[in-house]
Amino acid sequence: MKIYVDADASPVKEVVIAVAKKYDIPVVLVKSISHFSHDKEVSGVETIYVDTGADAADYRIMQLARRSDLIITQDYGLASLGLGKGCLVLHHKGFAYTNKNIDQLLQTRHLSAKARRSGQKTKGPKPYTDEDRNKFKLLLEKTILEHM
Repeated sequence: MKIYVDADASPVKEVVIAVAKKYDIPVVLVKSISHFSHDKEVSGVETIYVDTGADAADYRIMQLARRSDLIITQDYGLASLGLGKGCLVLHHKGFAYTNKNIDQLLQTRHLSAKARRSGQKTKGPKPYTDEDRNKFKLLLEKTILEHM
């Protein structure tokens, strides 16, 4: 198992790295080149930079991920592709994407985008909380233990 993180806007990179180290699982952070950093590489963590295109990180993750790898993303489209490839996919708010919930999530995203295009105001995401972070960490550890 490898863990792939759609890392540009992910608030859980540090949590993923800490938990992955505990279970000796390699982590791959996929980021846009516009988020380039000279920070020292952490052992067990690879950073891959991609072009700045809207879906460049998603395409790269799908190119690299294999069945039973773990993908961390807030992007429903990437989640859907990952599920189709047999990957485990988690959202940083602490829920797992499944074949049962992905259609509803994609439908909701579509309807919200359609409303915005017609000029309606839609609510953005709620602020990320410590409770969300803890919920995610528990789910990540549970998922790893169930699939090791």
